[in-house]
Amino acid sequence: MRRLSSSRALGPSLATFASSFAALASLCAQQTPDSQNTIAFSREVKDVFERCGKAVVKIEATDQHGDLSGTGFFVDPTGTLYTAFSVGGEAENIKVEFKGRKYPARQLMADVRSGIALLKADLASPTLPIGNSEQLEIATPVVTIGYPLDLAETPSFGMIAGFDRKCFGNYFPTKHLRVNLQPQRGEGGAPVLNLKGEVVGILLYSFENNSCYALPIEAAEKLRSDYVRFGEPRYGWIGTNVQEASAPVEGSRAVTTEVIKGTPAAEAGLEPGDVVLQIGRTKVHEPEDTLEASFFLTAGDAVPITIVRGNEKMTFQIQADLYPASKTRLAAPPPLNRAIPLNLEASAPERTP
Repeated sequence: MRRLSSSRALGPSLATFASSFAALASLCAQQTPDSQNTIAFSREVKDVFERCGKAVVKIEATDQHGDLSGTGFFVDPTGTLYTAFSVGGEAENIKVEFKGRKYPARQLMADVRSGIALLKADLASPTLPIGNSEQLEIATPVVTIGYPLDLAETPSFGMIAGFDRKCFGNYFPTKHLRVNLQPQRGEGGAPVLNLKGEVVGILLYSFENNSCYALPIEAAEKLRSDYVRFGEPRYGWIGTNVQEASAPVEGSRAVTTEVIKGTPAAEAGLEPGDVVLQIGRTKVHEPEDTLEASFFLTAGDAVPITIVRGNEKMTFQIQADLYPASKTRLAAPPPLNRAIPLNLEASAPERTP
């Protein structure tokens, strides 16, 4: 798995694009009912591209390795935009190309845990509407718009292939969208759009097998909300470890194995043996569900946690503390240009919300 950024290397040849256009021409020439449906669908994708492309921009910058480029998209009318951490997280001299002009941009927030960055260019901008990735299903069609290989703005079409919490044995910090399209260098940070033209994800990683991963837009919006409130990401933590129980209790196999002394969980009265049913709005069925829930905790906010203790169901209101890794990261930023890390070891037997 590689991060989606672009430097001097242009990657694959243009033969890939030529073969795609040839295939499309062949389809258009066959006026069967199936091909007519294909043409109609192609027009739908073109409509998304024409409506949404105005809010998608090319990003150019430099880092210690040289020039790089990527894609970003506006999310408010004052020039705030999302991109991938690999594009805007550790770069300098950032410029945004918009309507044929290049505007200087500055970093508002960069978060290596999620893999995204929030930038700001001082201009009036169109915006992309925010969608809901929870409404996606396997085989839902999606469109991306990006700037591959230093070429012009380009649409790509694919389908949702999965909703994954880990890859190659390592856990993502939250569920990621697996999309069966192969973005090129320069498309890191591109929006993943449903056919309504709403953003449902942000492209982060690509594979050699014609697929890629995108961060769900809800995860990015959680971090943007943190920035608006606090000026930085504020991941929350309550201080418990959970493992898989031998048998489910009310549909959950997530049993608390440790409550760390001096943490919000300990102060609220959680105990080892408590079976976790729900954290905030997230229902818990497996230990991995606590990872999904903990990503959306915000330090300082109270979150309701429902557990079963013996035969009694109980709900605790717990004020989350700052995630310990966040404290470390603020004190010692990660080295430049490392690949975006996945957060849990494959063999880790416990999960910590």
